[in-house]
Amino acid sequence: MKNLWILLIAAVWSSCTASEVNKFIQGASEAALTEGEVSNGLKEALVQGITQGVQSASAEDGYLGNELIRIALPEDVRNVESTLRRFGLGSEVDRVITTINRGAENAAKEAKPIFINAIKQLTIQDAWNILKGEDDAATQYLKRTTSDQLVNLFRPHVQESLDQVGATRHYGELVNSYNNFPTTQKKLDPDLNTYVTNMAIEGLFKLVAQEEKAIREDPLERTSVLMKRVFAAQD
Repeated sequence: MKNLWILLIAAVWSSCTASEVNKFIQGASEAALTEGEVSNGLKEALVQGITQGVQSASAEDGYLGNELIRIALPEDVRNVESTLRRFGLGSEVDRVITTINRGAENAAKEAKPIFINAIKQLTIQDAWNILKGEDDAATQYLKRTTSDQLVNLFRPHVQESLDQVGATRHYGELVNSYNNFPTTQKKLDPDLNTYVTNMAIEGLFKLVAQEEKAIREDPLERTSVLMKRVFAAQD
């Protein structure tokens, strides 16, 4: 009888396509995972992605040297920047750009605890939704749950950095002068801090999204047995 069952299973298996076999294996792997394992495995992946993203952003030139997240002056001020450079003030403009990126790098050092706290609040349903979601589903979850806290965290660090070289005052005077020109139709925002803060946070999320995508796509990025099992079920 045992041999008969083996022959029947072999016959059925041989009639399946490779795609059907893979789906069967994937389904079996996913079914073997408990809700707790899915939640814990995803949390491990999030902590790994956040740690690497924050380390990258907070390093010297983490923003300034990375074209993906480097913070330039606001787009509406680009014409003013060009004018300043033509008048021989390029070095001052470069110093302001360097300073605002340094402010973002310094602020990023303090971001990890906020992310970790958000991960701790992750429910089992959140974990399943993220696991089965888009490549940046975890990053989007963190945006929803941490953005307000990150704004409050980044703002004073950015302001401190801008104030060190008088960037806030000079930038405000420049923008106000431009806004007072009779021919000016579109007013510029003199609040440099808000712009830099938002750009710094946006850059940090870009790095976290990169790490998340790598973990989802590259098995070598999954550094624990549990992570390998959880994400293998979705491959």
